[in-house]
Amino acid sequence: MNEPDNPLDAPGADPAEVATAAAAVIAERTGAERHDLALVLGSGWGEAADRIGRTLASIDNTEVPGFAKAAVAGHSGTMRSVAIGDSGRRALVFGTRTHVYEGRGVRAVVHAVRTAAAAGCRAIVLTNGCGGLRPEWAPGTPVLISDHINLTGTSPLEGASFVDLTDLYSPRLRALAREVDPSLDEGVYVQFRGPHYETPAEVRMAGILGGDLVGMSTTLEAIAARATGLEVLGISLVTNPAAGISATPLSHAEVIEAGQAAGARCGALLGQIVTRI
Repeated sequence: MNEPDNPLDAPGADPAEVATAAAAVIAERTGAERHDLALVLGSGWGEAADRIGRTLASIDNTEVPGFAKAAVAGHSGTMRSVAIGDSGRRALVFGTRTHVYEGRGVRAVVHAVRTAAAAGCRAIVLTNGCGGLRPEWAPGTPVLISDHINLTGTSPLEGASFVDLTDLYSPRLRALAREVDPSLDEGVYVQFRGPHYETPAEVRMAGILGGDLVGMSTTLEAIAARATGLEVLGISLVTNPAAGISATPLSHAEVIEAGQAAGARCGALLGQIVTRI
């Protein structure tokens, strides 16, 4: 259900204007005229903000135009302004995201990305917890996203907006991440709409199409990021084998458990990467 008080849903609303209004509130609440980098923290990535640097300000999502409280267990309903080490730069860290399956519309799904661009960010790190198709990727394995397949049946772009998605997931940032951890693998991320998990047949289809990872987020955000000029780094955390890869039934509790177990490693990895971007 769409929220009637969401400015993104107002008649004639311009998503760019709502993002600009949100960025103005963030600047006022954080005391920072601009932020340099944005992060969207998915399942298993919650410790990353603490590993980047000192949190200088926290804002409840509901206080910022176009944002809503967290709808998924294991996510935080706040955004933070974090010092990136001692560099003088700031990261805008979103502790949750809006998913397509929440029914709030695609504009809400990519609002954080557009707000990050309006806040002055030049790059964004999109993280998620996902199912893995490769047996060698045990739960707790971080994987760089090299490309994606969008099976949501929709796009965040409206009208005749033709955006080139070649090298959407920045080769420069992926190389930088491998400098931090040379063991990082890469894979193609496939987004389904959810909220149900994929069937074994759908997972096999994803593999035939060239996918290595399956989940319910990220691709629409990445498209919106490219459209706004943000450089994109995508990192997935394999929280479970995808349906049909393992005989164990899938559950969100399993996702949370795997994310908690890998939290320290993922947080440390992302913290080191961010200081180099």
